[in-house]
Amino acid sequence: MGKPTGFLEFTRELPAKRPAQERVHDYKEFIERFPEEKLNQQSGRCMNCGVPFCHNGCPLGNVIPEFNDAVYRKSWKEAYDILSSTNNFPEFTGRICPAPCEAACVLGINQPAITIEEIEKHIIEIAFDKGFVKAHKQVSRTGKKVAIVGSGPAGLAAAAQLNVAGHTVTVFERDDAPGGLLRYGIPDFKLEKWVIDRRIKLMEEEGIIFKCNANVGVNISISDLLREYQAIVLAGGSTIPRDLPIPGRHYKGVHFAMEFLKQQNKRVAERTFDEKDIFATGKNVIVIGGGDTGSDCVGTSNRHGAASVTQFELLPKPPEARSLVMPWPTYPMLLKTTSSHEEGCERHWAVATKEFIGDEKGNLKSLVLVDLEWKVVDHRPAQFVEVKGSEREVPCELALLAMGFVHPQHEGLIKELELELDERGNVRASEKNYQSNISKIFTAGDMRRGQSLVVWAIKEGRDCAEKVDEFLVGNSLLETADGNMIARYLA
Repeated sequence: MGKPTGFLEFTRELPAKRPAQERVHDYKEFIERFPEEKLNQQSGRCMNCGVPFCHNGCPLGNVIPEFNDAVYRKSWKEAYDILSSTNNFPEFTGRICPAPCEAACVLGINQPAITIEEIEKHIIEIAFDKGFVKAHKQVSRTGKKVAIVGSGPAGLAAAAQLNVAGHTVTVFERDDAPGGLLRYGIPDFKLEKWVIDRRIKLMEEEGIIFKCNANVGVNISISDLLREYQAIVLAGGSTIPRDLPIPGRHYKGVHFAMEFLKQQNKRVAERTFDEKDIFATGKNVIVIGGGDTGSDCVGTSNRHGAASVTQFELLPKPPEARSLVMPWPTYPMLLKTTSSHEEGCERHWAVATKEFIGDEKGNLKSLVLVDLEWKVVDHRPAQFVEVKGSEREVPCELALLAMGFVHPQHEGLIKELELELDERGNVRASEKNYQSNISKIFTAGDMRRGQSLVVWAIKEGRDCAEKVDEFLVGNSLLETADGNMIARYLA
């Protein structure tokens, strides 16, 4: 325990941010590093609880009190070794994870939780600065070949783990660069893409092969993969967005959020795309959907110079503090104000969109809205009715649908393989072995469990890799008893 009285002496603090009026003019990350003294204080707040619920809150089971103690003692190599033993990509989770570990922090019972996510980001960035993060090339190979389809966090984690086990891994990505949603879904102001490139370079040095513009089932034959590889991991994500099939959906100016976000990420990367430009500049923008994707649309619209930005959510406004149905240490569904909201946004809850209105040229000009009244059952919103007389029309030239994703793309690969689907349209595979109905084909991440968090995708990729390894060699030595990754064959 770094400082026994730390949680009594210091309160929670977060690093400074560049001012909103400044950062909306670029797409750079804007959260600064902790000064050494502040980092020392924040890590010293960790109480080294007898039962550290943060372990359970984190899907990866990160060993949090131990790395907090190492940070307090400025033992950076030790902190990095502890963190990297459970998390392949802390530079991703340290930037974009909603930190369920912090919701489970024991200190959170009556104080603000430990700044676990920020400490995690500082550990990995300091480790890179000090040269601790190096490529570890395999000295021996098993002779088994594994194909990973999809290079998002689940695919990357599976590739990293299987490579450590000594298998020859090839990652197929249908886009022009690896990263999946990390690269073309999350805006650069939350995750600059050099962070991804830095990790991909390390993975390539370790022997992992990346093939981009490789759309399996389109320009890459699935039959060839089945013949050439002893196992295949499908990690293509949940990519089909939830639509809003109401009158006027066809008008120009109504787009899925990912169409808008992906374009902007490609512009920042100076990459070309064939689709028609979608800009928020000078427009009244309405974002339909109150989650993180909607927040990303808000931040991007502000950077485009939108005339106004408004975000609607179907559900009622969440509480600002835990309620009876959200006791510690469960993850609380609380009101979340993101950095994008701070940059400028009107937010409305319990609102439904009834119709898109267009002009004579087929361009969107307004939305018809109605307020909702929710019936609460067991402290939860269960059923809604429209509030009579609340229907109104509001100006809108760009509507962005950010209502989540329903399932992976079925056309192409999944249909060609005749893979079994679950009741939600995801590829059916149990947590026990991650196998589909075709024995050599496994699946992980959002493609298996549905839309979820990056940290869950990494866990899925790691766990799936262990099952693939067992399938290929009969037993798995991917993890030692203390959680450190090892290669099966050592010189």
